[in-house]
Amino acid sequence: MPNNSQNTGNYTIAKAVMWSQLTSEQQRDALARPAQKASDELMTRVQDIIQQVRDQGEQALLALTAQFDGVQLDTVVLDITTVRAQADKTDADVKRAIDQAYANIKAFHAAQAPSPVRMETMPGVLCEQRFAPLEKVGLYIPGGSASLPSTVLMCGVPAQLAGCSERVLISPPNKEGLLSPAICYAALKCEVTKVCLGGGAQAIAALALGTENIPAVDKIVGPGNSYVTAAKQLVSQLPGGPAIDLPAGPSELLVIADDSADPIFVAADLLSQAEHGPDSQVLLLSPSARLVEATRQELERQLNALPRAQITAQALQSSSLIVTADLAEAAQISQRYAPEHLSLQIENAEDWIARTDKAGSIFVGHYAPESGGDYATGTNHVLPTYGYARNYSSLGLADFYRRYTVQNLTPQGLQDLAPTLIAMAAEEQLDAHLQAVALRLSSSRMQQDLAGEQS
Repeated sequence: MPNNSQNTGNYTIAKAVMWSQLTSEQQRDALARPAQKASDELMTRVQDIIQQVRDQGEQALLALTAQFDGVQLDTVVLDITTVRAQADKTDADVKRAIDQAYANIKAFHAAQAPSPVRMETMPGVLCEQRFAPLEKVGLYIPGGSASLPSTVLMCGVPAQLAGCSERVLISPPNKEGLLSPAICYAALKCEVTKVCLGGGAQAIAALALGTENIPAVDKIVGPGNSYVTAAKQLVSQLPGGPAIDLPAGPSELLVIADDSADPIFVAADLLSQAEHGPDSQVLLLSPSARLVEATRQELERQLNALPRAQITAQALQSSSLIVTADLAEAAQISQRYAPEHLSLQIENAEDWIARTDKAGSIFVGHYAPESGGDYATGTNHVLPTYGYARNYSSLGLADFYRRYTVQNLTPQGLQDLAPTLIAMAAEEQLDAHLQAVALRLSSSRMQQDLAGEQS
């Protein structure tokens, strides 16, 4: 990307660039995620952390918590008495907000309940698809510079609805070696079965491998920074390792806006995602140079008033304001980038959803702030990042089930299907497969059962 930026106070706000005037390399740079630039070094460091947890168990988790979070812990488990005591400290307004968010998220996810399938594919051949909840799930809740009870709800509500018998929450401790009252309140709402202290790649390793007090889980869900995302991907490749939900890393927002958009709204949405962390990324695409410049000025004005301005400004260093030829070009760029969050602040926004559907979650119109999806509309905010929205979906109720199939054949059903089975086995030269059918056909038992079935 060319160095088109200008200083404002202590911060640098990107100036707009024309997409058509960028070289192919500059276009790639404009859409490059900051967290992916040091991927080789990051993977090596995460592998080392996983190995430490494998070798040293809980002692490694305690040591790494002291190293990275600056907190000395005696245990990685937050006992239920402490969880309840912390939850009681939650402000009444925050409790009401969590209650409303919980209700909306529960309603939307309950509507996603999978339906079993039972059918005869041909007479006497009964096939079924059934669903069973995962037994043990790990709910990773990011910490660091913010308390995120919303993520507890996003991970905990569908796990609760699915009926997963063990729901292990793990989150980085604060300086007092505790979790925030709001996180504890949300955890109790979701009936989490165990609350643990730990963050980053070491927490993911503990959930995957198990420690003295943390069970090895069947699946790990929840967003995190680039270390968490890398750790999830690595542990999922271990023999017998856990499944993971999706690559949910640093936050992303792409806004497509036209002259009907309000630059105040656009800037506010961009900043709302940039403030998640220095490795977040936000993009604005618009055919209106006027709108882009007005948004840039609003970014400058609103940024200087934010308490997390320093973190937000760092994220803006890797962000772009892009003037496109038209909305069609903006849609093409969005499909190429495949954002975690997509905001369509344009006229007739509904008409553009199908053309911009490679996104984790889409916010339609001028009155759908991305904050709504983060907290309480009911949709899930655990979403694919890094462009994985091309082939991954948002977290949902189905992620907490496994599905399996059942087949039951009557004697007549097997006899009618046998020619197909025998021909397929012969074609593939799998004689034992063929014999498993033929021996049944020639057995006196089957002949007796056929006669009984036909009588």
